[in-house]
Amino acid sequence: MGYPASDANLHKVASLAQRLFKLQPADHGRSSVFERELNAGEDGVEFGADLIFQPPSRFLVDSLLDNDDLLEGPPSSRHDGWHDLDHGYSNSTYHHAVVDRRKLSLEWLSNACDRIVKECASQLSRDELAMAICRVLNSDKPGEEIAGDLLDLVGVSAFEAVQDLMLHRKELVDAIHQGLLMLKSDKTASNTQLRMPSYGTQVTVQTESERQIDKLRRKEEKRYKRGAENRVEDDLSATNFSSLLRASERRSPIEDLFGHGQGPNSLAVTALPQGTLRKHFKGYEEVIIPPTPTAPMKPGEKLIEIQELDGFAQAAFRGYKSLNRIQSQIFQTTYYTNENILVCAPTGAGKTNIAMIAILHEIGQHFRDGYLHKDEFKIVYVAPMKALAAEVTSAFSHRLSPLNMTVRELTGDMQLSKNELEETQMIVTTPEKWDVITRKSSDMSLSMLVKLLIIDEVHLLNDERGAVIEALVARTLRQVESTQTMIRIVGLSATLPSYLEVAQFLRVNPETGLFFFDSSYRPVPLAQQYIGISEHNFVARNALLNEICYNKVVDSLRQGHQAMVFVHSRKDTAKTAEKLVELSRMNEDLELFKNETHPQFSLIKKEVQKSRNKDLIGFFESGVGIHHAGMLRSDRGLTERLFSDGLIKVLVCTATLAWGVNLPAHTVVIKGTQLYDPKAGGWRDLGMLDVMQIFGRAGRPQFDKSGEGIIITSHDKLAYYLRLLTSQLPIESQFISSLKDNLNAEVALGTVTNVKEACLWLGYTYLSVRMKLNPLAYGIGWDEVMADPSLSSKQRALVTEAARALDKAKMIRFDEKSGNFSCTELGRIASHFYIQYSSVETYNEMLRPHMNDSEVIDMIANSSEFENIQVREEEQNELEMLARTSCPLEVKGGPSNKHGKISILIQLYISRGSIDSFSLVSDAAYISASLARIVRALFEICLRRGWCEMTSFMLEYCKAVDRQIWPHQHPLRQFDKDLSADILRKLEERGADLDRLQEMQEKDIGALIRYAPGGKLVKQYLGYFPWVQLSAAVSPITRTVLKVDLLITPDFVWKDRFHGAAQRWWILVEDSENDHIYHSELFMLTKRMSRGEPQKLSFTIPIFEPHPPQYFIRAVSDSWLQSEAFYTISFQNLQLPEARTSHTELLDLRPLPVTSLGNRTYESLYNFSHFNPIQTQTFHVLYHTDNNVLLGAPTGSGKTISAELAILHLFNTQPDMKVIYIAPLKAIVRERMNDWRKRLVSQLGKQMVEMTGDHTPDLMALMSADIIISTPEKWDGISRNWHSRSYVTKVGLMILDEIHLLGADRGPILEVIVSRMRYISSQTERSVRFIGLSTALANAGDLADWLGVGETGLFNFKPSVRPVPLEVHIQGYPGKYYCPRMNSMNKPAYAAICTHSPTKPVLIFVSSRRQTRLTALDLIQVTDQNLRHTLQFGIGLHHAGLNDKDRSLIEELFANNKIQALSKTLVLVCTSTLAWGVNLPAHLVIIKGTEYYDGKAKRYVDFPITDILQMMGRAGRPQYDQHGKAVILVHEPKKSFYKKFLYEPFPVESSLKEQLHDHINAEIVSGTICHKEDALHYLTWTYFFRRLVVNPAYYGLEDTAPEILSSYLSRLVQDTFEDLEDSGCIKMNDDGVEPLMLGSIASQYYLSYMTVSMFGSNIGPDTSLEVFLHILSGASEFDELPVRHNEENYNEALSKNVPYMVDNNRLDDPHVKANLLFQAHFSQLELPISDYVTDLKSVLDQSIRIIQAMIDICANSGWLSSTITCMHLLQMVMQGLWYDKDSSLWMLPCMSSDLVSSLGKKGISSVQQLLDLPKANIQTVLEGFPASRISQDLQHFPRVQVKLKVQKSDTDGGTFSLNIKLAKMNSNRKTSRAFAPRFPKIKDEAWWLVLGNPSNSELYAVKRVSFSDRLVTHMELPSTPTNIEGMKLILLSDCYLGFEQEYSIKEL
Repeated sequence: MGYPASDANLHKVASLAQRLFKLQPADHGRSSVFERELNAGEDGVEFGADLIFQPPSRFLVDSLLDNDDLLEGPPSSRHDGWHDLDHGYSNSTYHHAVVDRRKLSLEWLSNACDRIVKECASQLSRDELAMAICRVLNSDKPGEEIAGDLLDLVGVSAFEAVQDLMLHRKELVDAIHQGLLMLKSDKTASNTQLRMPSYGTQVTVQTESERQIDKLRRKEEKRYKRGAENRVEDDLSATNFSSLLRASERRSPIEDLFGHGQGPNSLAVTALPQGTLRKHFKGYEEVIIPPTPTAPMKPGEKLIEIQELDGFAQAAFRGYKSLNRIQSQIFQTTYYTNENILVCAPTGAGKTNIAMIAILHEIGQHFRDGYLHKDEFKIVYVAPMKALAAEVTSAFSHRLSPLNMTVRELTGDMQLSKNELEETQMIVTTPEKWDVITRKSSDMSLSMLVKLLIIDEVHLLNDERGAVIEALVARTLRQVESTQTMIRIVGLSATLPSYLEVAQFLRVNPETGLFFFDSSYRPVPLAQQYIGISEHNFVARNALLNEICYNKVVDSLRQGHQAMVFVHSRKDTAKTAEKLVELSRMNEDLELFKNETHPQFSLIKKEVQKSRNKDLIGFFESGVGIHHAGMLRSDRGLTERLFSDGLIKVLVCTATLAWGVNLPAHTVVIKGTQLYDPKAGGWRDLGMLDVMQIFGRAGRPQFDKSGEGIIITSHDKLAYYLRLLTSQLPIESQFISSLKDNLNAEVALGTVTNVKEACLWLGYTYLSVRMKLNPLAYGIGWDEVMADPSLSSKQRALVTEAARALDKAKMIRFDEKSGNFSCTELGRIASHFYIQYSSVETYNEMLRPHMNDSEVIDMIANSSEFENIQVREEEQNELEMLARTSCPLEVKGGPSNKHGKISILIQLYISRGSIDSFSLVSDAAYISASLARIVRALFEICLRRGWCEMTSFMLEYCKAVDRQIWPHQHPLRQFDKDLSADILRKLEERGADLDRLQEMQEKDIGALIRYAPGGKLVKQYLGYFPWVQLSAAVSPITRTVLKVDLLITPDFVWKDRFHGAAQRWWILVEDSENDHIYHSELFMLTKRMSRGEPQKLSFTIPIFEPHPPQYFIRAVSDSWLQSEAFYTISFQNLQLPEARTSHTELLDLRPLPVTSLGNRTYESLYNFSHFNPIQTQTFHVLYHTDNNVLLGAPTGSGKTISAELAILHLFNTQPDMKVIYIAPLKAIVRERMNDWRKRLVSQLGKQMVEMTGDHTPDLMALMSADIIISTPEKWDGISRNWHSRSYVTKVGLMILDEIHLLGADRGPILEVIVSRMRYISSQTERSVRFIGLSTALANAGDLADWLGVGETGLFNFKPSVRPVPLEVHIQGYPGKYYCPRMNSMNKPAYAAICTHSPTKPVLIFVSSRRQTRLTALDLIQVTDQNLRHTLQFGIGLHHAGLNDKDRSLIEELFANNKIQALSKTLVLVCTSTLAWGVNLPAHLVIIKGTEYYDGKAKRYVDFPITDILQMMGRAGRPQYDQHGKAVILVHEPKKSFYKKFLYEPFPVESSLKEQLHDHINAEIVSGTICHKEDALHYLTWTYFFRRLVVNPAYYGLEDTAPEILSSYLSRLVQDTFEDLEDSGCIKMNDDGVEPLMLGSIASQYYLSYMTVSMFGSNIGPDTSLEVFLHILSGASEFDELPVRHNEENYNEALSKNVPYMVDNNRLDDPHVKANLLFQAHFSQLELPISDYVTDLKSVLDQSIRIIQAMIDICANSGWLSSTITCMHLLQMVMQGLWYDKDSSLWMLPCMSSDLVSSLGKKGISSVQQLLDLPKANIQTVLEGFPASRISQDLQHFPRVQVKLKVQKSDTDGGTFSLNIKLAKMNSNRKTSRAFAPRFPKIKDEAWWLVLGNPSNSELYAVKRVSFSDRLVTHMELPSTPTNIEGMKLILLSDCYLGFEQEYSIKEL
């Protein structure tokens, strides 16, 4: 206990303990076990040996232990004040002694002395005599001398008494020691009490006089103590006998408390094993523990043979016959179940194989269809030491190689790239490394794949690193619960007493998954010797240490064994080896060591002589070896080999050998247990882990019957090691010490968001398990335990305290009221870079925007990571010398100061200096290990704070540390492996910087460095040095925002050796005047990019008034020093757009009633009684005038109804005119159709048609329609030929919905059609009324001007006038990578739903279809168990890839809240298209991420602001909500941008300039443009022209003076014309332009001019099908086909399964993907993911018009064979079959391969032939296949009959024409719909009539016809009848294969 405690106190504690015991969960199994266990010990059988292994009786619990703990005080004090020797030794170690002890105590001695004094009339008193006898007995003299001394004392007459004394000397000495121990523990109590909290001590109130007496008493004690520490003899002399007697009678308080069980061996807790001896020598004491005999095999226990395993598992056990006993016992559970398991077994019991069995079980689960699915799983093996990790990696990769498994090491030394991680199935790592990886949400994908986590050496929990394991396990367990995925945990540990608690912590089921094996299961039993040296004098102690060590080694050698001596520093290995050799010389035992008799001695001796290590050679002579990590690998290997071959008998080594190399020896000596730890900054005790590992090396399994482990320590540590290694120290949690850091990591990861979750998380730690069992150790008083048995309030207090501290350090934001945490950038950086909380506090204090080099180094030196490093006297000289030689910077505080020392070592690391003294070497290694991450963290902190100077400064230092080169040294030093130091030194001396070298010639450089060949070399490496060129285009968006398009051009030679796979560059935009960074992003330059065209980045940056002179854009390499590029943005003559935003005020009018329409029918259209304020204010202009109107109002303010007012006005005034409604997205068109069909059409009796890609109405429908709803493209295509289409000119009202989309990618089309309609109206003099609807605009004036809207028609309301007010929350999330960032937003999204809209509908917008899936799944998992009942979630998905049925179902459910039955809330996760298309408002809108993956640019780009506004607009349901809420989760750097633009309207710019070519071409084809002047005139109608004048800089125009403007436009037109001419679309003559065939085709089929130009140059007279397919896929219409992240892997897989080759280097190219999709469609392959199905749809949809254009080009060129091949391609697309490979019979749904081959034998190979068969014959042909099925299928296909007749033309006699009659013969087939089940859209059948001559492949005419029943048509024959010979008419279908009919004209 460490201090005297009164009996009353002890009883009180005992009763409390009793109560606490009752509070524990009732586990009756435990208490009933006590007696059984206590009795088991007597017979000397291993406990449990006689039990058959059956649950639940197999775990015998050392329950007394817990109670022993309860009184023990905190673990730290255990060996300070605990009685210095264990109370157990003296009373229960020796069997026979205990019986006599009752009589033979100091009491007996006292009585004997009494008799002697009386009988012999001695001059001493009884007590004095007894004391004298005690001194004699306790001396170290031999027995005879002692007997003589005793006789001298008592006189000869008492001879029998002396005999008695001699006989029981041992017991008496023990009693004396026991008494001394008790006395000593009484004395040290006062000293110890200060060190540990004392529970249960009484508080007394003292008066002043008492205090004085107390003070005197303390002084006395101090003096007393000083003497007492000298020796036992002194102790005896100072003690009086009566107190010694009383003390020896007293037992240790714990024995008192628990009393004795039955029998002598009662006290099981601290009893040492049977047969333990204990010897005392001068200066030291030895405890010898005999080996535990190996337990015999139990009945029914058998070893598992390897043959019993599965085949693949046997491969991993090659060379093994069977498993050992332990492995066999755990085999069943490990190999056949998924249970978590914990195995506690002695070192050397083959735990590696247990791990292997678990791994094989996991592999077995992924072994399907005969091969291993390697991408489905990862296995993580956590090993505590790097050395061990390396050993495990090599062992496992060797053994798992037959299974083709990749095993890699991931530690501080061995980094893995992302690709390597993906390819690896098993990762061997250290706890810290795995913690870092799972802390980052960016690597979630990795931790999600982990299916098996093996934690080796779990007893590490007791170590200070134990907290890391706790954090890992807690994180894994939470992941298992939250994602409901299975991650199996396998814990491997040494034997430890508290295995039940550890099992509970690892969630191991104690009945099935917990295995405990004691030391009797060691493969080689271990004898142990513990030697405690009590000598105090340093020199004497060292001599004694060496001597004992030598004796033990010699004992072992005498028995013919080898010995290993473990020491704790590299220097010590040689010293100890020297000492051993020296002692052997002195004692003349050298022969024992030598090995010259070994047969190979002379051979090996030669090999040893070659080594450069002098020590190695010297010691080899004497048969001694040394081994440590500082030796060369070859020398280490040699030593290992010599030892295992027996050429070296004694090996002196450091502990790394025990971890890394499996080299056993019979005897293992640990010489001293103090080792230097730079982390603790001093000496610490050897941990239990190391001792166990080292002892594990004792005894060689094949050769020795037993091994011997000897530990030599100081006397005061003896008890500690004894308890540790006889596994009686319960392991405690170290978690509290690192609670802050771990809490921060969880908050940063997003798994803990409030106090409640934090408490739950703590519940998963070992701390929470131990805290309940041993509260005292964690500073929890009994009263607290009584009040709160589950300790939940204590947990809460711990969490709150940690959170407050983190909040103070700005690492998290902690809102005490709600208990919520939110992460900050600082906290995230600390978590990712593993920076301790205390360091962050230091940086907060010391980091400033301007610091010099030495201040920065000093700040790093102040990091708490280094706080324990000590300054030592002996290092001072060396440090001073190093400061002079290797430190270019000033050292603050000098070498004598701690931070000065660290600063010297940091500089030394960068300077690559060398160090001599051992402690400095280890300090330096420790510092360099942490340096890189600390500097990186500081860089990130400065970057986040936006400090220019410090950011670049810290980045330089990051690189300096990585490269170990100073920023001021020559940058070519980065090639120091290739360039000699001499060259580099000269370059530095001559001051030749890179720019200068770039300009110099080779020979000049050679001259400069005075070494001619060097010039070439330097020039070569200059080429490898990474440079980039920057250029930027800056366009102002508003007066405060600039858009920057940055072009990055790499300018160096890529060499994998230097540049790897990718180079990272930081792109920084900085304003040096205000020292601020406005934009930063990390740009990855890959090898492929470095060869290709420049890379373009776009971003926006703010600009402030007054303008700074310039901004700098810098590209700084992330890994190369001095590699950076600049670009200056000057604001000197930058013209900013004028700031004018005029908003219409919303007037306070009384809402108009519906009746003001003045028309009953119209009133019935609306189900409300009054118009809303906006409709009221615009009502008059819309309904009563013909003015053009531009209405800008926020989404959801009823603009559609405003548009309807204008329609109703047109119906009133001009009922014969048409309304055209243009909506930018198909989805909006569909919504309008559905809405108006229900109301306008049915109630007003009007006709309406839809024109989109999905629907093309026929001419009649268009003519008769009153309302046409169209997408811009469709209307553009139709109105291009407005001259010939009368309905285009009959438009009276044009409604442009969402006109602010002018700035988006499809804006140009919108712009063209409005300009064209205005142009048409000016030509036909019929006025067209324009109504533009948009969100609130910044530049409404320009739009109004362009639309011809006057003062009265312009309404531009503020964004704030929404009918339902909106509150917006913007939250930033960091994370460089997109997917992980999205992942980290899931929890906040869920939290937002809970906070803002727990019971109302929610919309979540994400960027891709894949994200809808992931987010929905994640939300379902996040749902808290407790909330399961209240929030039975209804979650829906919605994206363009769903089929219409599903889509409308979801929309309907959401709109009507039908999911009410299931839940209150409906959450709909959707892509951005929903925001536009479907009016489904919700109470809360969450925008999860504002970027999407742009397949073309191969990276993530931002959504247009308009989309974001549109999504936000969906928040707030006008009928139900008082206000709506929008939560926008964005990438942190963009937060300020969104804050700005979501509240002030965004200006709309034109993007026509980029797409001018196609539109000019169309106007040339339609005849609108014939001259250059026409083109200029045309441009003046556009919106582009309006904006060009207002914001010239945006369009790259300097000034708006008229002459500059006109030359700009003129040049634009000229360039456009020239491009079109080059591409073969138009022809330019003197002043005019005229269209060519390619141009007309481009306009007609709405294709890009690039596409037709590409067709023109690639299609030839007989192009093959394969080439056609390549040409088709190459069309620029497929540029936008998304190639999402990692899809190149799917494409690669597809490319192996399709017939035609694709370019394998461009698998991420959209055109290659299109090609693969086509081929997969024809081959009917299964597509890898659902996204591909929707991609295929859009590809097929686009392809029809592209193929038709190709057919036209072929036909116009008169190429018959190409035309027909191309028609076949179209048939293939329609049917999804190969024309040349597949039989057309496959078009029948019921076809099978057997049927095809059987029909083939009968000569039937096409559907056409089947159709021609008479019904009766069909059955006979089919042979048993039901004819009804076939006939049913055949009804889908038409039978066409052709009748031909040649006639002379009436007009001029020379020509003939061909009359053609077509008729369909199936009378019962009513439809002319094409039967094409594999084509996604409905299509009508059409036919080509091709007139040509197959013999010379000429084509004369093509006609495309479609008919329902019959058709008569004619074709002109060519006028020259010469080639009538081979002329044929061919009829081809455009959708069926094999329906060709050929007719020869000659025969007619």
